[in-house]
Amino acid sequence: MLDTTAIDPIAANLAVVDEHIRGEARDPASVMALYTDDIVLEMPTRGLRLVGKAAIEANYRRMFAAMAEVEISPGERFATSDRVVDDCIVRFRLTGDGMANAPLPVGSRVELRLLHVFAMRDGRIARETVLEGWRRLD
Repeated sequence: MLDTTAIDPIAANLAVVDEHIRGEARDPASVMALYTDDIVLEMPTRGLRLVGKAAIEANYRRMFAAMAEVEISPGERFATSDRVVDDCIVRFRLTGDGMANAPLPVGSRVELRLLHVFAMRDGRIARETVLEGWRRLD
C-alpha cells in the first residue's frame, strides 16, 4: 500500500484511487489494503451493495473473469480532501455470467461508462459508488 503520510490529502487520495483502478482487475487481493475495514461498494445500476473486503474481492474475481478484450479510456479524475471522482469508458466482451445483473447478454461487446465516486477516510477508500452506463457495441 502507498505511504500517503508524506503528501497532501488530495494528492494522497488521487494516488490511492489510481493504485486501485490500475490493480483491481490484475489482482483484486492487491487492492484490498486500499479500503477501510468498513468499506461499502455500491453499484446501483445493477442493484449491488457489497459490504466488506471479502465480498468485494470475490465480486471482483467473478466480474473480471467474465470480461475479455478490455480497453480502458480514462476521462477526468479530480479530488477533494475526502472525495475522489473518476470518469472513464471501458470496452470489453462479456464472456461469462460473473458480472452480476449485467443488462446485456453474454457474448456482447460492451461500452461501459463508469463514474466512480470514492469517499475517502484517513488515506483509504471508505465507500465506493459506481454509476454505470451500458451500451452494446455489436
